[in-house]
Amino acid sequence: MIEEAIAQYHALLDLETARATQSRLTEELRARNLYFGDRPLVTVLRPRFISTEQYELLQSACRLVAGAARRLATAMLDDPALRAGLALTPGEELLIALHPGYDEPSAHSRMDTFMTPDGASLQFVEYNAESPAAIAYQDALSEVFLQLPAMQRFAEHYTLTQLPARHRLLETLLAAWRDFGGARTPNIAILDWEGLPTHSEFLLFQDYFRANSLDALICSPDDLTYHDGKLHTRQAGREFPIDLVYKRVLTSEFLMRYGDDALAHPLVRAYADGKLCLVNSFRAKLLHKKAIFALLTDDKLQEEFTADERSAIARHVPWTRMVREGPATYAGETIDLLAFARANQARLLLKPNDEYGGKGIVIGWETSADEWERALNEALQTPFVVQERVEIAYEDYPSLVDDQLRIDRRLVDTDPFLFGSDVTGCLVRLSTVTLLNVTAGGGSTAPCFVIAAK
Repeated sequence: MIEEAIAQYHALLDLETARATQSRLTEELRARNLYFGDRPLVTVLRPRFISTEQYELLQSACRLVAGAARRLATAMLDDPALRAGLALTPGEELLIALHPGYDEPSAHSRMDTFMTPDGASLQFVEYNAESPAAIAYQDALSEVFLQLPAMQRFAEHYTLTQLPARHRLLETLLAAWRDFGGARTPNIAILDWEGLPTHSEFLLFQDYFRANSLDALICSPDDLTYHDGKLHTRQAGREFPIDLVYKRVLTSEFLMRYGDDALAHPLVRAYADGKLCLVNSFRAKLLHKKAIFALLTDDKLQEEFTADERSAIARHVPWTRMVREGPATYAGETIDLLAFARANQARLLLKPNDEYGGKGIVIGWETSADEWERALNEALQTPFVVQERVEIAYEDYPSLVDDQLRIDRRLVDTDPFLFGSDVTGCLVRLSTVTLLNVTAGGGSTAPCFVIAAK
């Protein structure tokens, strides 16, 4: 059904309609400041279409795998040997030891996946459990696309269901605040570094929080002070006491920026004293490290999971291992990990254990043997994982290039947002190259709609 719907959408998109659609899209992106830095978020003229069955598959698969991961996170808090499998840094260990004041290790997250248009294959590639972006972007883009001429023509033939998620994020923040013990309406700080290309999304969230009667400000860790038992920031001569931090700053960058002084930073002092509700908490690192997939696919840990969780892991989570010398297991057999990695380069890739934006990823099937060998040797020096190749999803997407309509094949990343272990909404990323990440400097996002024929 989805492939038929795509073909019908493209058939409706004659050059005149494409030009009108692009003109309205450009106008709306500018009016709403929907840019990643100075680049428009969307460069295509069609959203991602999925069926009800595909959305339900995303929901059920994520619920099972996230549930299994959370069971591991709980166990790791009391088991240093199990936790060692994540290769946490000393600073991260110290922060994880601090209780956040509520139980959820990752209140909101995002599972990055490839789902083929027919829904036959759904493969997870990363679990962004610490500071997932794009919820507000996707909500706004969905609103924009419903106004486009091509979409309005398409809506004559198909029912279109948006997948908004901003409300779930707000509910999640407030639920964490209540669990923390907060009884009144909290002041919220949206926390990340200054000058980031995602600042336009922070503004969307600030406006959304304020529209829901919550006082909210955007600030940097450098702006924070801690006194009189309260975290503060100051803007435009206004002293702003902070109750709840919507944390977008990454823990690894925070620790790198402040070094030995990180634990004395106002943010950490307020958090350690139980005076600040931080969402996500520092304990999200237990799920965010890419090595979490190594634990989920570890033969020795399968008894920790239910039968349904084991089935979902086997179907959706690619074989992953920390890069280190010595034995490992693959398909129930003992292997020499480095020898296996050398012999199977064409179906493996290397990833830093804790990076984002495609940084440091080495794709075996696009790399020479010498480059792969060098990458393996370098991966032994700092925490890396080796991961098995998954089936990549492709779809055709239309765009206007030099005022002419083009339809090109693109890789499609389907990344559902999780609140706890429940899915609401989805980020879609498109690219013409294998490394699919907007942060890395290429590609496009697109809103996602569940569709059904009228």
